[in-house]
Amino acid sequence: MKIDLPGAPGHAMSEPRTYKPPAGPSTSRVAYAAAHVVAGGESLDWDATLAFRRHLWSYGLGVAEAMDTAQRGMGLDWTTTRELIVRSGEEALSEGGRIVCGAGTDQLPPGPASLAEIAAAYEEQLAVIESVAAVPVLMASRHLAAAANGPEDYASVYGRLLAQVERPVVLHWLGPMFDPALEGYWGSDDLDVAAGALLALIGEHASRIDGVKISLLDAGREVDLRRRLPSGVRLYTGDDFNYPELIRGDAEGHSDALLGIFDPIAPAAAAALHALDDGDTASYEEIFEPTVPLARHLFETPTYYYKTGVVFLAWLTGHQRHFRMVGGLETARSVPHMVRLFQLADAAGLFPDPGLAAHRMRAWLTVQGAA
Repeated sequence: MKIDLPGAPGHAMSEPRTYKPPAGPSTSRVAYAAAHVVAGGESLDWDATLAFRRHLWSYGLGVAEAMDTAQRGMGLDWTTTRELIVRSGEEALSEGGRIVCGAGTDQLPPGPASLAEIAAAYEEQLAVIESVAAVPVLMASRHLAAAANGPEDYASVYGRLLAQVERPVVLHWLGPMFDPALEGYWGSDDLDVAAGALLALIGEHASRIDGVKISLLDAGREVDLRRRLPSGVRLYTGDDFNYPELIRGDAEGHSDALLGIFDPIAPAAAAALHALDDGDTASYEEIFEPTVPLARHLFETPTYYYKTGVVFLAWLTGHQRHFRMVGGLETARSVPHMVRLFQLADAAGLFPDPGLAAHRMRAWLTVQGAA
């Protein structure tokens, strides 16, 4: 089967790589896929949104709910987010699936907020997450980044929250490539100083922290921080460029995973992790290898628009009926970017029905005036 693409006429579709759902989660690594949402009418298409979470659970992956992949801070408001957390949390309890959910401060209006208001906003969201027995992820807050005068203000807000959580939580360091408003998080533009402040916070509250998600796209810095964590505190890689090497790890340890790229590559990711469980590092590398060029393209600058590509791939693979996004974010990437994304996903064998993917790609190109 062939499809004419701009700059690549007669592109021959690849055979899909099929991976059977495993019997359960990986035993050697903890892995969450940060899941996208499916727009629908005035809210979300709840049936398609929840069906995608069941797809992730069927491959043994945990769901990271209401994170930046779900357009937190880029179109998804708190009212809808609250409903998303409750619905997904109840679905997780029903399905026996693992779930973590993002707690933030995005119900606050734009503009200045006091540290007390920021902490109270976190507390409101934590209560919703804990009501469905999900593990909270204390997401990086734009309001806190704007209000804090130094590491001591982060320590004050996070210390207040950690003193009251019902179960160990995941902390969250999202770099400015994912959200420019988070520049200088943890109290310094110097990443070494910021890492020191984060490690001091973790050291003081280690018993209340399951792990920390690091999304800096800097493998060396992640490894250094991982080696300095207290025993029992996990590092969840959010590095969508270097995840194979970080998850594989070395003689001194490894990263677990909380990744946006695991949304579109869930079957392959599950197969790779189970190969690692079996000590089959050759298969692990072979499965992940073709996904890395896709991931690096998907998350290219401006990185925060990666959600557009994630949802585009979900549509091409048949997980939803349309390519529309909350807030109209489907227009955020260019036609050349999306064409290359299609080629890389096809090369990785990620389209379970190449005919459907080609048909939808032709239709999209026609609407773009690029067919």
